[in-house]
Amino acid sequence: MTEFPVLTDGDVYSRFDYETVVDAVRDAFAERAAGTLEAPPRWRVPAGAGDLVFTAGAATGPTNAAGFRVYETHPESGDDHAELVAVFDATTGAFEGLFVGYAVGGLRTGGIGGVAIDCLAREDSETLGILGAGFQARAQVGAACAARDFDEVLVFSPTAESRESFAETVDGEVGPAVRAVDDPEPVVRAAAALVCATDSEEPVFDPDWLEPGTHVTTIGPRFRDAHELPLAVVDRADVVATDSLPQVDAYDRPYIASGDDRERLVELADVLGAPERGRQREDDVTLFCSVGLAGTEVVLGRVLLDQIA
Repeated sequence: MTEFPVLTDGDVYSRFDYETVVDAVRDAFAERAAGTLEAPPRWRVPAGAGDLVFTAGAATGPTNAAGFRVYETHPESGDDHAELVAVFDATTGAFEGLFVGYAVGGLRTGGIGGVAIDCLAREDSETLGILGAGFQARAQVGAACAARDFDEVLVFSPTAESRESFAETVDGEVGPAVRAVDDPEPVVRAAAALVCATDSEEPVFDPDWLEPGTHVTTIGPRFRDAHELPLAVVDRADVVATDSLPQVDAYDRPYIASGDDRERLVELADVLGAPERGRQREDDVTLFCSVGLAGTEVVLGRVLLDQIA
């Protein structure tokens, strides 16, 4: 039997760097813009008390990677929750390796956020603000700081212990100083780039705190009936981007950018290829709604296999 590498989260976290993550994800978006990344919406397979959720993609250009990610939503799994990312050669179909764990999925979401900030935030952005202090927030900060040279990172989370621990940990992983703040308002007001990375289904900041020229990314709940982002920000934004319009349209509930706002949505890959579709003025408010472009985890997995295996 042909052997192939099986890598765990420990393998990935012990060897990866955020610059590699951002570069890999940027390559995936370049393939999307060139029409060589197949990225259908995710689909679910009912399986007892939960679902198996699949994302699949194929980058048939320079990256030459195809594959899928699968995870389950069973509520009783507990510590046995699992996620797999399988990587194939897109030309020959040869199986190249398997990732077991959540590192690749989380890092590629962070990488997508980093590319969005690099593409949409002002060139003179000095302060990165983060609302949330979990696994996803950590990857967002790491990737954003790899994509841009921020002077400082401000973080707020409702639990003091969580935000302090987050700041202490992440401060040793990125270049700028990371500081915990005990109120969200100064974070939002100071941020040139603001990332919402929470699981809240209610807005986590007052839209009046948002200064002209701010870039905002939301990766948490993003539906009309459950949203971490104030809906007023969608209306106010001069540019509203996402990573996958097909995924937005595939949701079975109204998205935060619905109706006329849906008509304004532009894909991040198109902005990368045509910057005039993105920020045009220093005081533009730009918004990125991350939904998870299929195939990005496969492209990142391909790069990590070369680096680690």
